[in-house]
Amino acid sequence: MVEVRYFASIAEAVGKDCELIDLPAGSTLADLRKLLCDLYGEKLDKLLAVCAYIVGDELTRDLETSVTPRVDVLPPFAGG
Repeated sequence: MVEVRYFASIAEAVGKDCELIDLPAGSTLADLRKLLCDLYGEKLDKLLAVCAYIVGDELTRDLETSVTPRVDVLPPFAGG
């Protein structure tokens, strides 16, 4: 099981801040992204395409990264 935490526009798009998702051992962020699109619809793919992910303690955009027990999905944030 992977705890997926959503922030800002992604949380709004899926209607929740976090959830537990069952993914097989060795799954990657690409696998997670495909599953999320299957669950929430293809329009989510456009949002996920610009997201960064925190996997373990590492910030990444590499979809070949193996998931850990917790993954944070971070959309781009506006800033000044």
